[in-house]
This record gives sequence, structure tokens and C-alpha cells, in this order.
Amino acid sequence: MNAPLRRVAGVVATAVTAVSLAACGSAKESGDKPKATDGAKGDAITVGLLLPENQTARYEKFDKPLIEKKISELTNGKGKVVYANAKQDATLQTQQVDTVITNKVDVLILDAVDAKAIAGAVKKAKEAGIPVVAFDRLAEGPIDAYTSFDNEEVGRVQGKALLTALGAKAEGGQIVMMNGSITDPNAALFKKGSHAELDGKVKIGKEYDTKEWKPENANANMEAAIAALGKDKIVGVYSANDGMAGGIITALKAAGVTKLPPVTGQDAELAAVQRIVAGEQYASVYKPYAGEADAAAEMAVALAKGEQLDAIAKETVDSASKKGVPTVLVPVVSLTKDNIAETVVKDGIYTVQEICTPKYQAACDRLGLS
Repeated sequence: MNAPLRRVAGVVATAVTAVSLAACGSAKESGDKPKATDGAKGDAITVGLLLPENQTARYEKFDKPLIEKKISELTNGKGKVVYANAKQDATLQTQQVDTVITNKVDVLILDAVDAKAIAGAVKKAKEAGIPVVAFDRLAEGPIDAYTSFDNEEVGRVQGKALLTALGAKAEGGQIVMMNGSITDPNAALFKKGSHAELDGKVKIGKEYDTKEWKPENANANMEAAIAALGKDKIVGVYSANDGMAGGIITALKAAGVTKLPPVTGQDAELAAVQRIVAGEQYASVYKPYAGEADAAAEMAVALAKGEQLDAIAKETVDSASKKGVPTVLVPVVSLTKDNIAETVVKDGIYTVQEICTPKYQAACDRLGLS
């Protein structure tokens, strides 16, 4: 899909609605399909939910409660969710998979810390008769379904936003690219999409793959870039997510940069939205979490009950170890100061009061956020 740089709230609503309506359509059969059985389970199912880390606000604040809510709705309140967070520890997450296997959950929703390292654990779950839904990141191994955002499009949206912010400065200037962790397959897609927009249009002075997506690592990388290129020579920064953007902006300020260059991000974290309001961060990417959570819950419940996914998953993707994985991809929206009210506020992600604390009230007033 080719998402424009800016969309109005109606597009966001359409994107989210499209996922929930997917259950009413039909799709081509592909990949391994679960087979309905005479002893199919009812609503009293147990869903394992394993999320990768808690430094990024989205997992605990949005994904977990949204998935739990949708599973409850789909099972008439009888479904149970067993939750664990790996805190960015791939070994711990493997142990958590072992635990849910031991506890005999009916299905597993898994957001992998390390997509490759988790393959053996996914295989163990499959051998134990537990279907696996890869959530947000395309885990390797015999997964049964996958839902995420269009991650190449995320990168393209970020690249377009940076070019828009740079304008004429794109010619002759240098940017720094702060990509995500090499253990996250999404990071490679963000990088691919952003390079498709940026290559040939701006000079990339320095580029980094940021270990574990950590803001402190992005901060250290940015300090190195400033030392190598010079603080006055950097016209913009591609940051793959908001947490890293915070670390990058801190490094720029510490170096004495008073007029900050445009910095991108992703996830529409509250701190990032406030930085956008204040003019410190140029853009983020708003990802309608409800659409992704609903898709994961719908596929998980169907798999737990032995039902096919044809009516839910409209697409398929290939991982390094599995072909034709039934997939739901959710569109994204570029978030700038111009559409905060029409996106994260209108969709109830944040209230104006949460964004416009006393520190940001004057900036909010200038934007008409009240």
C-alpha cells in the first residue's frame, strides 16, 4: 500500500475498521491451515501472550490491554490470557515459551525479542499442539499466523516526512540514520523503506543499527556521529522509533545544538507527541494499535478453536523458515504537529490534558490543542 504522508482521522478509523471487518470476507487458502475437529473447543480457552520489552510504552499501555479486551469479547468473557514480558531478554522469552507449553495454553500470541533465536521455541510449541500467532514481528519457526503493520511503508512514511521537513536543505546536507536492532526483522523493513525514499535525495553521513532499540545506545551513536561529522553539518536525523529519538535529541542538546534538525520517530509515544508539540521532534508514525490487537486476538481465538483463518487473514507473507503465513497488515499514519488532534486525540490514545501539561501548554495553545 502507498500511504500518503498525512491522512485525516477518517483514514485511521477506516484502517482499524477494516481489520475487524476482515472476519466477514473471504480469502485464498494458503499455508498450513488448522483443521476443525469434532471436539473443537468452546469459549473457555487460554491464550498465552508474550511481549518483548517494556521500555517502549506501547506494549504495556496499549497492546496488552487491547488484546485482553478483544479476547474477552470474542469468548463471551470466558477466555483467559496468561501474560509475560521478556524485558528485551531473548533467553528469558524462550523460558517463557517453555512455561506456557507446560501450562498447556490453547494458543500463543508471540512478539519475539529475537526473531531468529525464538525459532526453536516456536517449534516446541507446535510439537505440543499449540498454534502460534506472530505479533508485530515475524518470528521464525512454524508459526500459524502473523499480524503487523506494513513495515516497509512505515520506513517510507518516515523517509518522506524527513524529506518534507528538510526541503531545500536535503541537497548538500548530511543526515544521520539511526536504525533499529538487527535482531528485529521489522527494523530491516523500516530501513529498506526509508532508504527507498532517502537514497539519492540526501547524503547519509553516518548510519547505525542500534542495539536493542535502547535510547541510551542511540544517544551514544548520535554522540559519535556529531563527533565525526560536526554538529553544524547534520541537517536531519532518521530515527526508527520514538525512544531512540529521545536519546538522539538529548545528544544534540548536550552538544550545544540550539536549533534542532528535524528528527523522525515511530510509535506515537506520549513523550514524542509532546516533543512534536514543542518543536523538538518533527514527526512520528501513528500505528492504530487496536487494529493489530484485534487481528491477533481474532486469529488466536480461531486457531484455539480449530477454525480456519481464511475469513480473517487476507494476505500471506513468507518468513525465512515458513512460506505462505496467513497475515493481516494494518496501515499507518504519519504524525506531525498538524494532525495530532485528528489522530491520537480523536482515537482516544491520549487526551489533550495528558499531552498539554503545564510545560507544553503554551506550545499546545499555539497549535490550537485545547
